[in-house]
This record gives sequence, structure tokens and C-alpha cells, in this order.
Amino acid sequence: MNSWTSATNSLLLAFPALFSIVNPIACALIFSQLTADNTPVERRLLAGKVALYATFIMLAALWLGTAVMNFFGITLSALRLAGGLVVVASAWGLLFAPERQEARKQEQAVHAANPEDAAFFPLTMPFTTGPGTISVAITLGSNRPSGVHELIPFFLGNSGAAVLMGLVIWGIYRYADRLSKFLGQTGTRIFTRLSAFILLCIGAQILLNGAEDALRPLFLGRLDQH
Repeated sequence: MNSWTSATNSLLLAFPALFSIVNPIACALIFSQLTADNTPVERRLLAGKVALYATFIMLAALWLGTAVMNFFGITLSALRLAGGLVVVASAWGLLFAPERQEARKQEQAVHAANPEDAAFFPLTMPFTTGPGTISVAITLGSNRPSGVHELIPFFLGNSGAAVLMGLVIWGIYRYADRLSKFLGQTGTRIFTRLSAFILLCIGAQILLNGAEDALRPLFLGRLDQH
């Protein structure tokens, strides 16, 4: 039961963070514009490819990102501090300037002359899962516990969040044209700001965890001296 609770907690932490940074609703509106000349069947196939590639990118960042950082001698606390700052900065930008974020993603994806030939680049990378998403995934993966019994639920919860995020991308992109008509730009920006606030809180929590890891040995050392 404890393992199930730990896995659920990991999923509930990771999924909102990934959802907020990917912002699939805003991306879907741009995706709808870029694929307006494609048939419904072609749009569905393209949505499936983008979702599959995005899931692989998030999983790779979650489970290989920390190992790459460790290879370069970056400590776990430093990774959490830096990652927390990146998440907070990204959330701050989304919270106060969602229009700038939409414009940047539009500029990244507009170079795809034939969307069918650009499922991975640029529609998946960097349009859907860019550097911000990779940074968030690496930071989430860096919070892994040391014990084996705790690591398995952590692995399942975070992997489940990445797979669930991929399914959300697939579903929203698949019906991007209907979503575009329903929400419009105003509704999308309201939703973006709400998601950005959640992401800001998650980034602050990761930052606090990193600070705690970095400062605990100093406090314990001072206590031992006394």
C-alpha cells in the first residue's frame, strides 16, 4: 500500500509539472494552424507520431539525464537547485507573458514546410518537448530516492506521468481543430496562466529540496562540533 501511495504521489508531482511546461493546449492551437491543409487522417497520424516521440524524449530525460549530469561531476543537490531555478524561471515567463511563449513556439514550428516530414523536428523537438521540458524532466528524475524499495514506486510514478503526458498530447493534437474553435486564444491564455502557477509552486518545491540537501551537511557538521 505504501508503494502504491508513493507511486501515486510521484505521478501527481510529475504530471502537472510536465503538463504545465509542455502546455499542450497552446501547442495544439498552433498545430491546428500548421496542419490545416492536411486531411483528418494525416493529422491523426501526425499527432500519433509527435506524441510517441515526445514520450520517448521525456522518458530519456527522466532516467538518463541525471546519469549524464553525474558523468560531468554535477552533484544531486546542485542539479536540483539549478533545475528548480529553470522551472521557476520558465513558470514565471509563462505566468506573466504567455503571448511571448506562444509566439516563440510559432516561430520554431513555422519552418516546417511539410509537417508530415517534420514529425520529430521541429514539431516534436523543440516545438512540443523543447529544452524547458527536458530540464523539468531531468529535475524530476533527480529527486529519485536512494532506497531500492522507494526507487521502484518513484520510477513507476514518473514513467506513468510521462506516458500519460504523451497520451494527452496525442488526444489534444488529434482534436486540435475542435479545441481551437472551443477555447480560442483568450481561453488558452487563461488556462496557461493557471498551469504556470502550478509549475511555479513545483519549481519552488524542487528548489527547496535542493537547498535542504546542500545545507543539511553544513548544519550537521556544526552540531557535531558543538
